[in-house]
Amino acid sequence: MNEQKHTPPLQLGAIQETMLIPVTIKATETQRKNARIKDYTAVKILETLQCDTSKYDKFMSHEGVIARTIMFDREAASFIAAHPDCTVLNLACGLDDRFSRVDNGTIRWFDLDLADSMAVRRQFFSDTDRRKMLTGSVLDTAWVTAVKSSGNYKEPSYVLIIIEGLLMYLTEAEVKETFDIIADFFPEAQIITELMCRATAGFSKHHDTVKHTGAVFRWGIDNGTELEELCPKLKLLKEESFNLEMSKYTFRGWLFGNLPKFKRLNNRLAVFGVKAYSPTPTVSV
Repeated sequence: MNEQKHTPPLQLGAIQETMLIPVTIKATETQRKNARIKDYTAVKILETLQCDTSKYDKFMSHEGVIARTIMFDREAASFIAAHPDCTVLNLACGLDDRFSRVDNGTIRWFDLDLADSMAVRRQFFSDTDRRKMLTGSVLDTAWVTAVKSSGNYKEPSYVLIIIEGLLMYLTEAEVKETFDIIADFFPEAQIITELMCRATAGFSKHHDTVKHTGAVFRWGIDNGTELEELCPKLKLLKEESFNLEMSKYTFRGWLFGNLPKFKRLNNRLAVFGVKAYSPTPTVSV
């Protein structure tokens, strides 16, 4: 990570500003006595940024981000253990440092995000021989060309694609386009992504942290099979509610995860395979 004393004021689009939510939460969680995750890069980023980040760390968002981080880390680590020489594509990466938590010393990793997000990211991260940063949109195939021409991509290769905190800000047509690009260019890929339910997608202005950014939720589905219908090249392998983690730690988290009125409102981790590769489905919750 690059050493920085200070940064200029941030200039981010509404959706890009949402990347400050997880980095704030990971930093504050890391500094707790019984931290459930450790992200010292997030701590350093928060110490450097010249902005008030308190509005990005509210109880439900905090518990959701921590649950998501634990579950995504676990799923990524499992894939890497099975395919230790794989390539990982972290799309809409924000200020995420999952590489440091799951690296096995041999994987190759690409972080992709839009120009304003990547300009901030480059103040804190540097390219290495196995980890590269790319500027671009998931909706533009230029990022595919950049990955495959980088010299850091081996073909054929097992590919893991991580899409965290993005799909809910896209239209349905953009979601379909994103996965069509992935399926066309990475037919061997497995995808870990985050899904929001349809009801929650209509309430971004009431979300405890997103409401401070101006970003708007645009898309949600109630079951991962709906994404299979939208993108026939995908095969759902696993779907798990963040409630599985959130309910372990606090009474409010348990309550949210067990009351019938609320438990289906939480976001989910979903794992998809592109049908040319897809292994046998595991658990669907």
